[in-house]
Formats: sequence, structure tokens, C-alpha cells
Amino acid sequence: MTRSLFKGNFWSADILSTIGYDNIIQHLNNGRKNCKEFEDFLKERAAIEERYGKDLLSLSRKKPCGQSEINTLKRALEVFKQQVDNVAQCHILLAQSLREEAKKMEEFREKQKLQRKKTELVMDAIHKQKSLQFKKTMDAKKNYEQKCRDKDEAEQAVNRSANLVNPKQQEKLFVKLATSKTAVEDSDKAYMLHIGTLDKVREEWQSEHIKACEAFEAQECERINFFRNALWLHVNQLSQQCVTSDEMYEQVRKSLEMCSIQKDIEYFVNQRKTGQIPPAPIMYENFYSSQKNAVPAGKATGPNLARRGPPPIPKSSPDDPDYSLVNDYSLFYQ
Repeated sequence: MTRSLFKGNFWSADILSTIGYDNIIQHLNNGRKNCKEFEDFLKERAAIEERYGKDLLSLSRKKPCGQSEINTLKRALEVFKQQVDNVAQCHILLAQSLREEAKKMEEFREKQKLQRKKTELVMDAIHKQKSLQFKKTMDAKKNYEQKCRDKDEAEQAVNRSANLVNPKQQEKLFVKLATSKTAVEDSDKAYMLHIGTLDKVREEWQSEHIKACEAFEAQECERINFFRNALWLHVNQLSQQCVTSDEMYEQVRKSLEMCSIQKDIEYFVNQRKTGQIPPAPIMYENFYSSQKNAVPAGKATGPNLARRGPPPIPKSSPDDPDYSLVNDYSLFYQ
């Protein structure tokens, strides 16, 4: 890149004007401010990453997450907790990296500040010198012009006194004219001397202005390049964080692929099984059945036993008072 844009585009026709230089300085100040803003952004992002990492670490280590699971799913959950822990650590490390980048930006700003200070001191001095010499030159010009007017008035006075008969008055006018001519010559020399000095100062200022433009343009190119690279690095760090996190979560996915529903079910059955024989059905027990045929509650009576025993056969007809006899037991009082 040919660094000639600054030195070719920041002039002014007014010799006292510093508008071009001021515009460059303002632009450099804005650039420095922008670097400071990005530096602060990195610091704030670092604080967010660190806070997130610590919160995630606390969550991973303190919060239960399927702690009673068994076998393959348990192992997958252990991998999950470990990888969440690893991701948290990565965010904390990222915070440290971001602070280091912010520190680099700060050091870069300070380096450019010191470099600019040298040039600015030279330019401030030459601006003051140019302004002071211009004032002296303008004062010398005013004095020269006034002496010229005084000489002209003295010449006119001498011409008007040509017909005067008073020789003393004429002599005074001639002396005044001679003095005014000498004053004109002296003021003219002084004026020309200041003009020459001002031109030297102007040339020196112009040379320093060109040097300053070149230096400032080089600094601005360096700043833009540094800022761009810093931003590029920052987004690369964020992308790498995502890649690293995905790689860690991939370990979780792989462990979940190894999770077997059938194995976990079988594992639970083998660890906690209580028996393979279900309880027998509860059978009906007739209150009037013989005690010898009684079966304890909850005990099976065998598959060939009838559910209900046969009803007793009455020995008399329904109209007979003996109808209510059951095993010689009468329901009627005699």
C-alpha cells in the first residue's frame, strides 16, 4: 500500500489553519477509543465466560442428575456429568484467554499513544512557531505600511511648502521627509526579514506535517490491522469453544449409543428379582365343611377340588317341621 493519502489530502489554503491536522488527530483519537471499547468488551465477555463456567461447574458437581440410574445408562450419565465439567473448565480457560487478549489490546494502545506523543509534540511546537512568526510578520507589515504612509505625507508636505519663504519650516519638512524615508527603508528590511523567516518556518512546518501524515497513516494502518486480527482471533476462540464443547458432548452421545435398554432391564431384574412363582389363587372355604377338609387360608387345595361344596340334602319335605334339620341339628325349639 502506498501511504500517500494522508499527506495529499489534509491541507488548507489558510496558513494558520490546522483543520487537516486536527481531523487526522480526531480520527486517531476515535480509533484509540474504539480499541478501548473492544478491550472493555473482551473483559466483560471474559467475566461472562468465567461466571458461566463456574456456575456450570457448580451445577455439574453439586446438582443430582439421575443418580439412582443403573448399568449402561448410569455410565452414560457419568460421562455426561464429566463432560459438562470439562465444558465448564473450557469456559473458564476461555475467560483467561480473553483477558490476555484484552491486555494485548491495552499494550498496543499505549504503544501507539507514546509513538503519537512524539509526533504531536513536534507538531504542536511548529504550529506555535508558525503562528508566532506569522504574527510578527503581520506586525512588521503594518509597521512598514504605516512608515510608507508617513513618508508619503512628508513628501506631500514638502511639495506644499515649495512657495513658503520661511526656510526654517522648509528645513524641518525636509528633515522629516529624510527621516521618514530612512524609517521606510528600515521597516521594509524588517518586513522582508520576517517574510523570509516565516517562509522558512512554513517550509519546516510543511515538512513536519508531511512526516506526521505519513507516521499517522502508518499507525492507522497498523491499528486497523491489529484490531481486525484481534477480532478475527476472538471469533476463532469462540468457534473453537463450540468445537471443543461439541467434541465433549460427542463423548456423551457415544456413551448413549452404548446404552442398552435390554441390558439395563436385565441388570435390574438380576439385581432385584424376588422370585418366579406367583401366589396361588385364594380358594373358597365352606363354613360348614368338615374341619378335616379345611384348608388354611392362602394355601392351595389342588387343581381337582371344586370351588363350592354340594349343598346338604334335606331329609324331610319343606312342609315337615323336620325340614330344618341339618346333621341332626334342629333350628326349632321343642
